[in-house]
Amino acid sequence: MFNRRLVSLIILSASFVLLTIDAKTLDPYKVLGVERNASQREIQKAFHKLSLQYHPDKNKTRELKQTYEILSDEEKRKNYDMYGDEKGNPGFQAGSPGDHGGYTYFTNGGPGHSQFSYRPSDWQSMGGQGGSQSFSFSFGGPSGGPSSFGFDMSDIFSNFFGDNSGGGGQFGGFSGSSRAQPGSRSTPKSIRAVNSQVYKREIVDQGMTWLLFSFTTSLKGHQHVESMIVDVASSLKGALKVGSINCEAEPSLCKDLGIYPRRMPRVFVYSYKESERGSLVEYNGDWSTKPLKSFCQDHLPRFSKRVDSNFLKSSSVTVDEYPTVVLLSTKKDTPVIWRVLSGLYHNRFILYDVEVHDASDPTVKELGVDALPAIVGWLSNGEKHVLKAGITVKDLKSAIHDLSGLIEGFEKKNKKAASGRAKKAPTDLGENQIPLLTEYNFDALCGDKIPVCIIGAFRSSKERKKLESILNTVSQKSLSRRQNSPHGRDSISYALLDATKQSSFLNAFDKAGFKALDKVLVAYKPRKGTFAAFEGEMTTEESEKFISSILNGDVRFIKTRQRPLLN
Repeated sequence: MFNRRLVSLIILSASFVLLTIDAKTLDPYKVLGVERNASQREIQKAFHKLSLQYHPDKNKTRELKQTYEILSDEEKRKNYDMYGDEKGNPGFQAGSPGDHGGYTYFTNGGPGHSQFSYRPSDWQSMGGQGGSQSFSFSFGGPSGGPSSFGFDMSDIFSNFFGDNSGGGGQFGGFSGSSRAQPGSRSTPKSIRAVNSQVYKREIVDQGMTWLLFSFTTSLKGHQHVESMIVDVASSLKGALKVGSINCEAEPSLCKDLGIYPRRMPRVFVYSYKESERGSLVEYNGDWSTKPLKSFCQDHLPRFSKRVDSNFLKSSSVTVDEYPTVVLLSTKKDTPVIWRVLSGLYHNRFILYDVEVHDASDPTVKELGVDALPAIVGWLSNGEKHVLKAGITVKDLKSAIHDLSGLIEGFEKKNKKAASGRAKKAPTDLGENQIPLLTEYNFDALCGDKIPVCIIGAFRSSKERKKLESILNTVSQKSLSRRQNSPHGRDSISYALLDATKQSSFLNAFDKAGFKALDKVLVAYKPRKGTFAAFEGEMTTEESEKFISSILNGDVRFIKTRQRPLLN
């Protein structure tokens, strides 16, 4: 008898739920036709517009009013974004005596999912065992997911469907417990606690992206946010690190960083997107794993310069105090792995990445690369090495670890080569140490970080060799101080320029582009936009006097006609 009554109750309750599902699964953002990141002003305008449009339809007006009440209230909106319910009920917890009198209530289990829970205080009148049992019904949303009921109904429903498995049938799986379930969420994995010392030593300007969240233990949603962050960290393992900042334990840090949470935990990424110096950027998107992961990927470092295959010609690669490494791949954008490595090594290497179609490309073959992706490196003396070709990736973390070892090994080789060069006399150093100025190395040689850039312009191969020899000799002298260093206040860089191909560049200094001269030396100060030219007899002695006068401040610089640009 009890079984019949119980089944009747289930069927009646399920029917009632199905009739009310449409009203309870409405997404307020879709009702108002606004994006999930819409401002309060946009939400208000959409509400007023639709209210006028549907007047005097009372049902539609009531629906608009209910959704507007959710989205116009900051706390209700955040609760809905996190739980799918403006009251902050996650949608998968059993009822409590404080929830609608402890009897029946409906909640959204997030957009597209509804749940009905029934907790009668006394089942004796139906022949039950009292109030020790609780039941819940949850229904899949429009996605077509399975429905489930919080009953252990294997015995009862086997009578209907001839199946003793307790699952299946058109109602989906069945499960239950003789006790009320406090919620189906598992305890989030713990993540590293960040204090002021950890923040300064391990996060600030270390080249690694961090995903951080600030919280206090009294805030709702703390565990949900932590669990979401752990999921993102797992999918980007090796590309970023994660940490939590308890603002109750670290109030000064939270205040100094401006990250103290309000009604909800706050999520930040320590980003290098805007500049070489990292900064905290707050996440304000949907509270789910996928958009947060996209946000993190967008803020990974981009210290590697994207160039085309012409860069791979040896004359384009800058000879610098730092070694250069270039990634060759078929990717249309810089791969995540290389972006992470660019953050870790941007203070020790010059990094580029190039998109190539395949290994049969003549330019790729000339480098000695027979498989892609590949990494090619140039030591600071200009010597080329193929670090690795045909790179295979098992996972993000192991790939970053393996390639880091490869790059660090190349750095050791560069230091060894530099040490060997330092022992040689200046006259024993090889020729061809002065790079040809191109659009790819312009920033490194004559960019805003360089106080003075000495450019030797030539119009024939004969004059090029002569200029190269002169500048090689002068650059080794003490007067030039830290030549080719892009960092130091007193540094000077040296470069050659093919005047026959870069006439527009020279027009920035001289209206005629020095066309009457076979060769010319131009001293250019990028920061000030000024220059001085030496058009006299081009000998080592005279060139040295000219450059020495520049360093001593004895040469008058004049404004360029325009900013010099390379073709």
